[in-house]
Order: sequence, then structure tokens, then C-alpha cells
Amino acid sequence: MLNAMKYSISRWFVLAVLFTLAAFFDTRAQDIAKLPPKEKFQIFLLVGQSNMAGRGKVTPADKKPHPRVLMLNKTGEWVPAVDPMHYDKSVAGVGLGKSFGIAVAEANPGITVGLIPCAHGGSPISSWQPGQFYKPTKGHPWDDAMNRAKLAMKAGTLKGILWHQGESDSKTGPAEVYEEKLHDLIARFRKELNAPKVPFVAGQMGIFAERPWSDAKKLVDKAHKDLPKTVKHTGFASAEGLNHKGDNVHFDSDSYRELGRRYAEVYFKLGGK
Repeated sequence: MLNAMKYSISRWFVLAVLFTLAAFFDTRAQDIAKLPPKEKFQIFLLVGQSNMAGRGKVTPADKKPHPRVLMLNKTGEWVPAVDPMHYDKSVAGVGLGKSFGIAVAEANPGITVGLIPCAHGGSPISSWQPGQFYKPTKGHPWDDAMNRAKLAMKAGTLKGILWHQGESDSKTGPAEVYEEKLHDLIARFRKELNAPKVPFVAGQMGIFAERPWSDAKKLVDKAHKDLPKTVKHTGFASAEGLNHKGDNVHFDSDSYRELGRRYAEVYFKLGGK
């Protein structure tokens, strides 16, 4: 009798485990997106530091995906795009990527947008070099971005590179050489990804009254703002009038969403569609 009970309990335990595993893999399979033809799958690289990764508060609406906006997850699979999109640090939250993707998708009903999150919070532009390890995020900003971009390009067509970075270089020394490094970065992106005319859009750092800009920060901002005059097929997305989330550094959620739409407007002006 005791042996029969033990057998019955063991049997039900095994069945429960099997059902749980089946449900897990079924859910995972449902999350992985069905991709359109390559020419209708427009992909965008999201690179920079924490204001690209996003630090905004996530709401239920941010968890609701758009049917034609996907993201490349940490394990290299295409899934519905929801915030937090990045995974550089545990504080990742709402960023500009999703609203950018929705704006592009809504402007062109015939395509699907794929976002490739690759930002590293706090990373100076010097860490975006081949082989450079960035300890705070335990990653290689440049190498990781190249690996993920090339993986994504097997399924889609690279249509743009979005860059938001500069706070870590807004100090005496790095600021004076920032423009040169930025131009080199853009050239390397285009060469490595064989995309010589791909639009590159840089976003403006936060303009917050509570934290006046230093001369060094103004210099970095000028490098961003001057891009359309100094490098072909580039644009600048203004942060004028946007708010911070209370830390004088990172935008709040609504501002990130608006900034994403501004990136999209610049992208359209550069001929994107």
C-alpha cells in the first residue's frame, strides 16, 4: 500500500514537472516573433550610454507591444519590443527606442521595425573601440554591438544607427577630442557594417536648469549639433524642453517617449521611411 502511494505521488510529480516545462517552452515559442521578408524588416542599432538604454519608470502601457515593432533580446532572438528594452544594468527602464520604432512603423504600414539594444550605461566614447572591456556593465560595447548587429542583419536590413551618449565625456580633456572620436566612430560603424550611407542620428544630452552645463559639456553638445554640417547622412535630435526624472541626468518616461519621436522625425528628414 505504501509503495503504491509513493509510486502515485512520484508519477504525479513527474507529470506536473513535464506540464510545467511544456507550458514554459510553449510560452517562449509564442514570444519569439515570426519575421517578415528581409526587405520588409527594417532594423535599427541603439547605441550609447544610459540615456539610450533608458532609466524611465515602466508602466503597464510600456509592456504592451506594437504588432510591427520587435527587439533583439539578450539571447539573440526577435521578440515583441517592450520596456525595459536594454539590459546593461538592473536599473534599465523606459527609453527612446520603443516610441521611435512605433513612429517608424506607423509611417510605413508595409514594414516591420526591429530594434537592436546595445547601450552601456556610463560608457565613455573611448570604450566604443574594438576589444575594449567596460567593467561597469561587464561587456565590450563595440564588440557586443557589432556581433548583435551582424546577427540582426541576417534577418533584416539596417536602416539607421541611433546614438545617445556624451555625459561621460563632458569634462576637460575628453571633451576637447570628442568630435574627432565621434567622427571616427561613425566611420567605423559604416565600414564594419558595410553601410556607407546609413543614417546616423545623435540625440542631445539633457538640458536641465538644475544642472547648468559646463564649458566641456557645451563642447560635446556642439559636436553632436554640428554633425549634419560635418558628416554626411547624419542628424541631430534636440532635447529642448524635455524633463529629467529627478536626478538631473536621466530623462523621465514621457520625455524619453518624446525624444524617440524626435529621433524618428530626424530619420525621416534624412530620407528614411
